[in-house]
Amino acid sequence: MADVHSATGPAAPQKRADARRNEETLLAAAAAVFVTSGVEAPVRDIAAKAGVGMGTIYRHFPTRADLIVAVYRHQVEACAEAGPTLLRTSSTPLAALAAWIDLFVDFLVTKHGLAEALQSDDASFDALHAYFVDRLVPVCTQLLDAAAAAGEIRPDIDAYLLMRGIGNLCIGSDDNPRYDARRMVELVIAGLRRQ
Repeated sequence: MADVHSATGPAAPQKRADARRNEETLLAAAAAVFVTSGVEAPVRDIAAKAGVGMGTIYRHFPTRADLIVAVYRHQVEACAEAGPTLLRTSSTPLAALAAWIDLFVDFLVTKHGLAEALQSDDASFDALHAYFVDRLVPVCTQLLDAAAAAGEIRPDIDAYLLMRGIGNLCIGSDDNPRYDARRMVELVIAGLRRQ
């Protein structure tokens, strides 16, 4: 996106490339730590995983809520941006859909690591569910439509319902180490195929 001036004033300045890289590294490290240790994990653990000082984290994310929201949004954006790329680069639309669903499952594992915080009374988290739906349902719809147009899957699959179902399948993995959410999701993908 170009850095242009609008009628209301200048656009926000672009971050330097190194600052963007630092932020990306921090978000990836925080997501990994949240999955393994929860959102209350010490900031020093996130800093160590990212290979930065704690001051760098606080410079980017002054509060824990800021960091949690940024991790969630980063995960949503990565999943949203992957859809069109997979559609262009995969051998078939169904292969793109299956690869995207695999990424979506990875996102859900991270999201469940954030679930307790996201259900808190903190106003910082209020808009995140709508953001999630607004960004990811259209991507899933695009992938489903492409696979249906190619005759690979049934044409009557609703993206939101599919995503809810996958989300519900991923919840079971929290309580049972023998529960294989990925295997359950593979069965769902197999069920999408046109008979």
